[in-house]
Amino acid sequence: MTSERTYHHGDLRRAVLTAALDVIEADGPDALSLRDLARRAGVSHAAPAHHFKDRTGLLTAVAAEGYALFADALADAPDLRERGVAYVRFAARHPAHFQVMFRPELYRPDDAALLTAKARATEALQAGVGDLPDAARGEDARLAGVAAWSLAHGFATLLLSGNLEDPVGGRDPGEVFRVLAGLLFDSPTNPGSS
Repeated sequence: MTSERTYHHGDLRRAVLTAALDVIEADGPDALSLRDLARRAGVSHAAPAHHFKDRTGLLTAVAAEGYALFADALADAPDLRERGVAYVRFAARHPAHFQVMFRPELYRPDDAALLTAKARATEALQAGVGDLPDAARGEDARLAGVAAWSLAHGFATLLLSGNLEDPVGGRDPGEVFRVLAGLLFDSPTNPGSS
């Protein structure tokens, strides 16, 4: 009756993605194996290939889903600082997606779903920089965007790698990031900036 289980699994694509996210969160993307994921999902070893073709296809799906979730997380942030908070909270809530999204060597960068989701996320990030006053952006808004991205991404990466356990403790990482951004940008020479 193994074939019955294989064909009546339900949402096999979602089951394999969920199993992949669990593996990535625990052991990193390099630990992924379609055969292991099939075993975890309780299907034949060939079943995941019907949805993802290969490991790269699966990681492409993880990255596309991650960028779509990321764009949604950034959508309601009213300003650049709050986009940074949303960025950090996204990484904390979706560590497996985050690990894959920023490693383009793992996935197919020309995948249509990935490109669409990535463009939405990029637009949401860039909107925060566009809201800055000209004096805060300087002559090159792209560099202001890189600075903001570096701060949020660096904090998120340090958080996920366990390097901020002592300073963050049991506090909400987004709140800690908000305080950090305030320390850096709300100075006597730059009062009330955000």
